[in-house]
Amino acid sequence: MRKLRKIFIMLLISLCTFGLTACHSEVDNMNSDNTTTADILGYEQINAEKAKEIMDSGVEHIIIDARTDEEFSEGHIEGAILIPEYEIAVRAEQELPDKDALILVYCRSGRRSKIASEELVNLGYTNVKEFGGIIDWHYEIVK
Repeated sequence: MRKLRKIFIMLLISLCTFGLTACHSEVDNMNSDNTTTADILGYEQINAEKAKEIMDSGVEHIIIDARTDEEFSEGHIEGAILIPEYEIAVRAEQELPDKDALILVYCRSGRRSKIASEELVNLGYTNVKEFGGIIDWHYEIVK
């Protein structure tokens, strides 16, 4: 009986945890107070597919690769400008003079692109979209 009770409690906890995470919707990116992720972070998180749509749309944009020179040399998205995440603060304003330009940011896995995107926002850039890592990029790259 005790074992059955433990199983029931664990099942109940699992269901509650699943229920809480399932309620989060990435589709509309809205929080309970009607703010978006972009409102909170200052930049918008998008996926690789959305980034590719933007790149193919003809809309003017800048692509920032926030990885290292070595990683960039191994392969990068065509047209990307290499500005390692740790150099954004000192290089962005010189290399990206238009603070309202659409800027797409990626790295290897998404960690450094988030840091770079946050730094761009802190520098006053207003249209930053972070799309994760090249490991999730299923399109052509330049080597």
